[in-house]
Amino acid sequence: MQNESNITEYYKKTAMFWSDMIAMMSSKPTTLIAVGPIRNLSSNLKKITSELTEANKEIVEFNNFLIEYYKQLSDTWTSAQKEVASRAPKIPQNEESVEAYKRVWIDIFENSFTGLFDSKKFSENYNGLISTELDLLKRWNAITDVMLKSANLPTKQEIDEIYVEIHSLKNRIFKLELSKKKTENARK
Repeated sequence: MQNESNITEYYKKTAMFWSDMIAMMSSKPTTLIAVGPIRNLSSNLKKITSELTEANKEIVEFNNFLIEYYKQLSDTWTSAQKEVASRAPKIPQNEESVEAYKRVWIDIFENSFTGLFDSKKFSENYNGLISTELDLLKRWNAITDVMLKSANLPTKQEIDEIYVEIHSLKNRIFKLELSKKKTENARK
């Protein structure tokens, strides 16, 4: 785990070094001749690089949680299947044996997976999996916002605010139209 942290820090420092170098080398000439989104993008390159390095770190964390998640599911499946196999010879061999085998299989798997899903270890890992997924989603949204701002396009937050305002305007118009109809009906 320490080695993984060292690699991540090395990657982060290297990415930031090259980002700083590119920004320093290109800040004056590029921004002087660049126009539109390229000019904005070159000024936001450091922010994008920083977000990408953090996103890569979160991807590694997410993958570790995901591997543990599937390992727990696989181990539980294997354990339950072994228990079913150990009980199978004890089931009488007659017409009802298929139904009895299905009931045993269902009971064992239900108990095994219920035990897994109720366990603290599974809960902590699943919580970590979901948390890193949400962190990664926030990171990608931040990167997207920086790129959209660089292109002079509205960000997700700005679009959401517009939708809220449009919804509010629709409600107000609906209420005004309803009030107008009531007034017209009252005059008749």
